[in-house]
Amino acid sequence: MSRSVYLLFGVIAYFVFFATFLYLIGFVGDLPGVPLTVDRGGPLVPLPSAVAIDLGLVALFGLQHSLMARRGFKTAWTRIVPAPVERSTYVLFASAALILMYLLWRPIPGTVWMVENRAAAMLLWALFAAGWLIVLLSTFLISHFELFGLKQVWRHMRGTAASEPVFRQPFFYRLVRHPLYAGFFIAFWATPHMTLGHLVLAGGMSVYMLIAIRFEERDLVTMFGPQYEEYRGKVGMLTPRLRRPT
Repeated sequence: MSRSVYLLFGVIAYFVFFATFLYLIGFVGDLPGVPLTVDRGGPLVPLPSAVAIDLGLVALFGLQHSLMARRGFKTAWTRIVPAPVERSTYVLFASAALILMYLLWRPIPGTVWMVENRAAAMLLWALFAAGWLIVLLSTFLISHFELFGLKQVWRHMRGTAASEPVFRQPFFYRLVRHPLYAGFFIAFWATPHMTLGHLVLAGGMSVYMLIAIRFEERDLVTMFGPQYEEYRGKVGMLTPRLRRPT
């Protein structure tokens, strides 16, 4: 019975994540038809309060996203949450943190830059779309369904054990070590109209990602040892290296 319940929980958590991810695209891009976005929908409050609230929401997401991903936390957490749904629970908490951001975000009016040229604006929108596409493709390159918990509950349903992690460098990962984060950087910053509120979001998320990368790389070195250290010495973190080290 527990196996089917775990599978159902994993499927629900996955679809909650996917809906939340799709909404994030509209939220960041301030797309038409999206009721609450980075630039509209929420109540206007004084600038210091808005900045404090918005940065607090980014920090909350960052803490949840990084803390629950650490090996020490997982070891303690799986004493409470069954191991097969640990990842699905993480995904559900991450989605909840994003939903809270959508609901409580305070728009901050004021233009940092506005690109009036139509061709340049279209180029920035193309980069915006490319950023999200890179994010999504990167998850599939490193096992999308395992990253979001479905593979774990499916293995539990079938009674099969997880295989040992294997270090691979598929496609984007031959160019940069963290293409998923690189895609997010592009998506957050590529906009023809950068408002103060959007700047707070892009800046806050960028700081979080740079910190998260350090923790993730520490875990990857622990997992793969010299193999990952050699890879890190050859491949750029977020942008390709023009010249390989000799």
